[in-house]
Amino acid sequence: MSKVHHVAVLVGSLRKGSINRKLALALAELAPASLKLEIVEIGDLPLYNEDIDHDQPPEAYIRFRAKLKAADALLFVTPEYNRSVPAPMKNAIDVGSRPYGQSAFSGKPGAVLSASPGAIGGFGANQHLRQSMVFLDVPMMQQPEAYLGGAGSFFEEAGMLGDGIKPFLRKFIDAYAEWVEQQVKG
Repeated sequence: MSKVHHVAVLVGSLRKGSINRKLALALAELAPASLKLEIVEIGDLPLYNEDIDHDQPPEAYIRFRAKLKAADALLFVTPEYNRSVPAPMKNAIDVGSRPYGQSAFSGKPGAVLSASPGAIGGFGANQHLRQSMVFLDVPMMQQPEAYLGGAGSFFEEAGMLGDGIKPFLRKFIDAYAEWVEQQVKG
């Protein structure tokens, strides 16, 4: 039996009815048995400030970093704000990558899915996030790329994921499972 890999999922939108949160939950349901996806909340992280991160870091920083360190892999699901990642996602990256030399991201395989009601599906956020993760020593899955435009139409009135997007999400999460298996040592 293959090992179950624990995946820390960071959702860039804090909105209660977020399309991206719904997609993250749908990916968790569609994931093969080799992956266990868990959303790691980022909304309670104080803005990163090195002054408060010295002797006694905020409890939210400590919890967040511990969850990242305990994970085998990373999955980012995010909308795009102003052609980049939303502020909470950038803050989470800053918190997780500090203190300098102690990044909780380093070496963990990652992937990013961006979704937006707009036509280009969060392309800018997706690319910016990839750039940051490469710098932080996170090997990012290259294919399939996942820029999901028109994301407002993915869910039925009752909130269930529609059948039209399921094949792509299955292809994405299956490819990600293979990527994680290839990258995780041990």
